[in-house]
Amino acid sequence: MSAALAALAAGLIVALGAGAPLIAQLRRLAFGQHVYEDGPASHQSKSGTPTMGGILFLAAALAAGVIVHTAQAWLLVALTVACGGIGLLDDWLIVRYKRALGLRARTKLLLIALVAVAFLAYAQTVLAPEHRYAILRWHGGGALDVQPALWYALSLLAVLATTNAVNLTDGLDGLAAGTMIPALAVSIAAAAVAGARGVALVELAMIGACAGFLYYNRHPARIFMGDTGSLALGALLAGGAILTGTQLLLPLIGGVFAAEALSVILQVASYKTTRRRIFRMSPLHHHFELGGWPETMVTKRFWTAGAILALAGYVVVR
Repeated sequence: MSAALAALAAGLIVALGAGAPLIAQLRRLAFGQHVYEDGPASHQSKSGTPTMGGILFLAAALAAGVIVHTAQAWLLVALTVACGGIGLLDDWLIVRYKRALGLRARTKLLLIALVAVAFLAYAQTVLAPEHRYAILRWHGGGALDVQPALWYALSLLAVLATTNAVNLTDGLDGLAAGTMIPALAVSIAAAAVAGARGVALVELAMIGACAGFLYYNRHPARIFMGDTGSLALGALLAGGAILTGTQLLLPLIGGVFAAEALSVILQVASYKTTRRRIFRMSPLHHHFELGGWPETMVTKRFWTAGAILALAGYVVVR
């Protein structure tokens, strides 16, 4: 219990304590958000808000690694920090060149894939032999194991899909960080079932970091996490699932993230094939905004949906 409290407190203290100085420094450097011109008109007022707030998550992850100091914990921290570093580069290019696009999408995807492959290779050295290729665990101790090739493919897909889904969700004040908390809570329960104490403690620290970050990111946001934060959080959630053998649980406990990504896929596919749009705008949260919902209403209802889906995931694993 003391270790759990220390991990939670570390994440919370890092985010709350470093948040205000980070915002001030980012303002001095003029590292502000560049808003897409084709986004909702109400978002133009957000232009210039400090971004790269995800640095707080990277600091919290490193603090958790120092506190927990196990092989699985450091492996998860490494994945989180590496993907967050890719996001940091993307954010820096945006603010450096004063444009709304940083790294090319395929470049970003390739870099994340390379990090994920390295993570998966090392993961096999720290996973328990009896369920080394598990992709789902459920109440009562059952587990679904697959062939190694399928495990690698599904695990790589989990990292790529989750990082991008969380990135797409990060479009409203507090949305991504608030939705991440219940998903991580269930991932911690899965870690307890799998006996992955280090994973659980790192994720607990990140829950604290998300809560602390929300103090600054709630509407009206004083800072955005940027790709630095969204890629780090997505990698953490996916990495935790891989290390606990619950990759197939991700679309459920991260259902809001999955819905956001699916809305973009469907919108693009529909427009390219029929020249018609399914949604007013994608990702999905913009569809509801343009339908007349205030930003805070969209965020709270998405949080509620995320909590309900996470609860369903908890029933599966516990």
